[in-house]
Amino acid sequence: MGLHPEKAFQFLRHSRRKYGRIHQLGAINITIITICEPKDVETVLSTTRYNEKQTPYNFLNSWLGDGLLISNGDKWKQRRKLLTPAFHFNILKGFASTFNEQTEKLLTKIEKLIQEEQVDVLSHISKATLNIMCETSMGTTLHEYTEAVANKYVKALHQLGQVLEMRYIKVWYHFDWLYRLSSFARTEKKLVQYLHAFTKKIIQERKDYRHSNVVVTADCMVYDKHRLAMLDLLLENEKVGKIDMNGIREEVDTFMFEGHDTTAMALSFMIMRVANEPDVQRNLNDELSQIFGCSSRSPTLEDLNAMKYLECCIKESLRLYPSVHYMARYSTEDIVLSGFTIPPGVVLHIAIYDIHHDPEIFPNPEEFIPERFLPENSVKRHPYSYIPFSAGPRNCIGQKFAMLQMKTIMSGLLRKFHLDPVTKTQDVVLMADMVLRSKDPLYVKFRPKEMTEH
Repeated sequence: MGLHPEKAFQFLRHSRRKYGRIHQLGAINITIITICEPKDVETVLSTTRYNEKQTPYNFLNSWLGDGLLISNGDKWKQRRKLLTPAFHFNILKGFASTFNEQTEKLLTKIEKLIQEEQVDVLSHISKATLNIMCETSMGTTLHEYTEAVANKYVKALHQLGQVLEMRYIKVWYHFDWLYRLSSFARTEKKLVQYLHAFTKKIIQERKDYRHSNVVVTADCMVYDKHRLAMLDLLLENEKVGKIDMNGIREEVDTFMFEGHDTTAMALSFMIMRVANEPDVQRNLNDELSQIFGCSSRSPTLEDLNAMKYLECCIKESLRLYPSVHYMARYSTEDIVLSGFTIPPGVVLHIAIYDIHHDPEIFPNPEEFIPERFLPENSVKRHPYSYIPFSAGPRNCIGQKFAMLQMKTIMSGLLRKFHLDPVTKTQDVVLMADMVLRSKDPLYVKFRPKEMTEH
């Protein structure tokens, strides 16, 4: 009780090792059943019967309201149905140019840092993924804002994550009336006000743009210069009464967070890890050389689909460092897990990190072995033993978006730079937060490639 986030993270790992794949944690009147057995995870996630969310998602209410991440029942079904068209594969194809443009801007920034002995990866990756999210899904560009504003948004997001994680750890603050008396609540209020102001500004600017520009619509599919912005889709549905302005703000806040922060952390961990894996980096360079030869052209969708080894590396990195390191559901009826009957009224804690590091599922779990995800090596693995994007009806709506974005950025970096390790794999200290984070910055040295180097 009251552990620091890094100690809390270690405690949860210790609990899994000591008590097995299903165990119970309790404090005051709170009961949490931790699940690390893929068959149990399938029981919970494969149906809408058990997809109720309460603690800790209700801690996000002041910020995300009833957005897709935390809504339940009919509200969730309606929002999911409304937003799904914005992530259709044909729409994602239209985003490829944005992925390439923002990757080029990132490479230009990195090129100015090649004399640096260490570069804080996250600080640069986070701005790139935030720009991508704004331009593709919100129909706006961050160059309209100062860099200081973007930095403040990212910083506020991280601070809010720390506050909410501390609330989860300090179980007495699970009671709203007690939490409201705390300094954490006052800090949260200020941060949420800022984050809401940021997203409201984005919404208003897009509305103003739509008033002064022709936007072609068909069946609520909104195209602007052949791109669909998720925000346009929401604004179009607001016209016909399917969502109000507060609901739009909820979804914009939800996707601004989910769409950039999780991907930024995933990429940062991967860049650090690949820098520490010379054989893997060599294999990646060989694959990219086969696809592009000596050309410096931007990747096409076909090129991205051909990056099979890179895809295995992304999957292996997400296994080791899943951005969403746990999920929770709230039991509203009896549910049988591993032979135990779990009563209603408890939190079902799905420990994704522990499942991904289970040596019975993934031998030598701390080693970076991309070949685990070759088709022939994955076929016998339980489908719920690897769930970086969740699974079942509430799986991540933007997982294809995230994979294409990660492939574009990683291939761009690897084609231009050699990644030298600074932060060593064994020195990374992980800690609990809304997404998986490192206690200390993840440093890499970027070295320009020689013309003859693949």
